[in-house]
Amino acid sequence: MSDINAAMSKLTHGVYIITTKAKDKINGMTAAWVSKVSFDPPLVMVAVGLGRYSHELMKEGKVFAVNILDERQIDIGKHFGTKSGRKVDKFKGIEYETRVTGSPILKDAIAYIDCKLVSTYPAGDHTLFIGEVVDADVLREGEPQVFKHEDYFGRR
Repeated sequence: MSDINAAMSKLTHGVYIITTKAKDKINGMTAAWVSKVSFDPPLVMVAVGLGRYSHELMKEGKVFAVNILDERQIDIGKHFGTKSGRKVDKFKGIEYETRVTGSPILKDAIAYIDCKLVSTYPAGDHTLFIGEVVDADVLREGEPQVFKHEDYFGRR
């Protein structure tokens, strides 16, 4: 008998904080399903669950940033992944700035990719947000974090 979930868990992912802005609201969420999709123009894809607060804001504001974490930043990944921005100000005590789109750029990230939304696609219980890169930079040296289930949820 096949085990689809076990096999799919072997796909590797980085760990990112996806930030967004809509009017005077900002939010951030932890994501692992992020990918480059085009060199020209430079496009990236982020998969966001339908019920996430960031999903609403990304659709409304039409911007997002991908903040790339290093291998030691598990705590910040947990911080942005375990609470809802509907109920908590996730940026309280977090240093950030804004660049082209107004989406928060975490000062402690190793790099960021700032995007304007160009299209969305329904994908089961997620939406694929495709963004054109309007600004990006490496902020400091570091090895990108690779998602491991046990770092965030303990051993199975």
